[in-house]
Amino acid sequence: MSNQYLDPNLKLFTLSSNPELAEEISESIGVKLGKCSVHRFADGEIQINIEESIRGCDVFIVQSTSNPVNEHLMELLILIDALKRASAKTISIVMPYYGYARQDRKARAREPITAKLVANLLETAGATRLITLDLHAPQLQGFFDIPIDHLMGVPILAEHFQNCNFNGEIVIVSPDHGGVTRARKLAERLKAPIAIIDKRRPKPNVAEVMNIVGNVEGKIAILIDDIIDTAGTITLGANALAENGAAEVYACCTHPVLSGPAMERIENSQIKELVVTNSIALGEKKMSKKIIQLSVAELIGEAIVRVHEDLSVSTLFD
Repeated sequence: MSNQYLDPNLKLFTLSSNPELAEEISESIGVKLGKCSVHRFADGEIQINIEESIRGCDVFIVQSTSNPVNEHLMELLILIDALKRASAKTISIVMPYYGYARQDRKARAREPITAKLVANLLETAGATRLITLDLHAPQLQGFFDIPIDHLMGVPILAEHFQNCNFNGEIVIVSPDHGGVTRARKLAERLKAPIAIIDKRRPKPNVAEVMNIVGNVEGKIAILIDDIIDTAGTITLGANALAENGAAEVYACCTHPVLSGPAMERIENSQIKELVVTNSIALGEKKMSKKIIQLSVAELIGEAIVRVHEDLSVSTLFD
């Protein structure tokens, strides 16, 4: 793609969650980031000013709803409202990581379905499209009545492992039954078999590993998940794989949430290398020799240009 995208009607803005990714997308497609300022009043209220004309433009906002989730979500809603009132033609949200995605159903009585509430808020504010990456459950797309471009992180992760030249057989491992489809997609690209960790979760963020379905003995095991939050599931899984004779254990995910004890758990686990994307900014505290971060900027940049030019986005899924 050329370094300078010439259509002035394509505008790209970023907020506080991941300005580094927005800069990379900006460089990838040759569109300068739009001028807007985010201020906070003494009581914490957010004020946003758009400092250039966006009348009649296709506007894309880069904002993951990562920690602090509510701050980033509120910033996004306010900017969408500002853009709508400033006569933007379309307002597309580029949300690599969709926060609240794990609250997607009523697991118990009197529980909210917060992923649907967030979808309603975004649409009510004035969003006309969502570009996102590896939703926790693909059926979340049905929570929206606006178009969604649901991009995949697996091709980027697969390319990294293809270039690793492993000395031995590979097996792709799903840390639970729910992630088998994702594991199979990676396995197909790496032409490897899959295994599944059968686990029981007594309460949220506490995982108990039961047994491994599939052969991992003497093999290089690659665990794959969409989100790594407190890293309990992935590190227990890695340790179980090592105990069951795996030669080496690698792990990968699209969204490195990495809350609470995650970093300590990863450092002390059998995971040799954790490969993640930059859908969420890591920050200095989460830098580790074990963690490799791959960029999704080119993929998202290509999707933005294709949406703006009314071209097919589905080719990016291959």
